Amino acid sequence: MTRKLLGLAGILGFLLTWELIPRTGIIEARFLPPASEVIAALAGYVPLAAFWGAVSETLLAWFLGLAAAVALAVVLGFVVGSSHFLRRCTNSTVEFLRPIPSVALIPIAVLLFGVKIQSSLMLIIYASFWQVFIQVLYGVADVDNVAMQTARSYGLKTAARVRYVVFPTALPYLMTGVRLAASVALILAITAELVIGSPGLGREIALAQSGGAISGMYALILTTGLIGVVINLLMRIVERRTLSWHSSIRSEVIV
Repeated sequence: MTRKLLGLAGILGFLLTWELIPRTGIIEARFLPPASEVIAALAGYVPLAAFWGAVSETLLAWFLGLAAAVALAVVLGFVVGSSHFLRRCTNSTVEFLRPIPSVALIPIAVLLFGVKIQSSLMLIIYASFWQVFIQVLYGVADVDNVAMQTARSYGLKTAARVRYVVFPTALPYLMTGVRLAASVALILAITAELVIGSPGLGREIALAQSGGAISGMYALILTTGLIGVVINLLMRIVERRTLSWHSSIRSEVIV
């Protein structure tokens, strides 16, 4: 209860500060409208079908990109992580590709797919893939050798060893990677829409800015923040339920 009250106090403090900055002239209101005007603009968007259409376009790109990245990263992560030979062969390639910013791929995405959702998906998948892939590699590498040898001595086949030994060890790492990738995927979805112009909230933000609807622009930015908070809360709920048996989650409950 105390944590909720403190969180509420923090939000109210932020909104109050935001309200006072333009009203006291620290920043001109035409550049930073008061919070009350932005919230009113957001309330004006809520009944509009176009607003919810943009939200659904962004969430669709986020979901498809994240799902594809997770599926690809899990398969490749377990395959590469289970083989010392493959880990050594791919290490230099991974270290070369991983630092490349996704936004640097925007020209390639536009050339390949134009101003379509496929361009956003390409950027989202690329950025989210590494978050999950690296975590899966760490998880597979953390498998206890004694447990693996014991499984072999009991005659467990490869599939059974992956299911009962490797997967439970790698699962906490995987969930952390998915949670991080979920936030990255939203950032890339908005960025792609903003820069490329593919359908979604990012494009609406750019249109509002170019049209001089500054309060509307801030309202749409506020919407992306609220979506990010909801996604993070949902991912934490999924993580807690999936890892309810793990010591890290159980210790949080006890505390």
